[in-house]
Amino acid sequence: MHWLVKSEPSKYSWDMFVRDGSTTWDGVRNNQAAIYLRTMKIGEELFFYHSNEGLAVVGIARVVGEHFIDPSDANGRFPAVTVAPVRAMKSPVTLAAMKGEPALAGMAMFRQFRLSVLPVSDDEWQAIMSMAG
Repeated sequence: MHWLVKSEPSKYSWDMFVRDGSTTWDGVRNNQAAIYLRTMKIGEELFFYHSNEGLAVVGIARVVGEHFIDPSDANGRFPAVTVAPVRAMKSPVTLAAMKGEPALAGMAMFRQFRLSVLPVSDDEWQAIMSMAG
């Protein structure tokens, strides 16, 4: 299984993530996104997507710690996972380019755009990797 996580670069960018070496992916308060976090397994890879500004997949990360109670959730209801950077994309893959790629037409990101955590199929992963060079 593969994933895509979104972050606003002004709040937490790829460069900040690389500098930190790993991070707790927390603060998710959408029930569907929380289900996706609970589904993540150690070793699964994910795309790191810059949202709001940049609008591109900029890197690849890996799940290094499965779900636990989000420390920022006072009610103890929502999960978090630990992720670590793997590598930057050779070339960022923009939202416009992804929308123009027929192989990505059914991507969850386009159906549930507001979610910050989304699944990516193997075929979608390969298409985006090819687009990145």
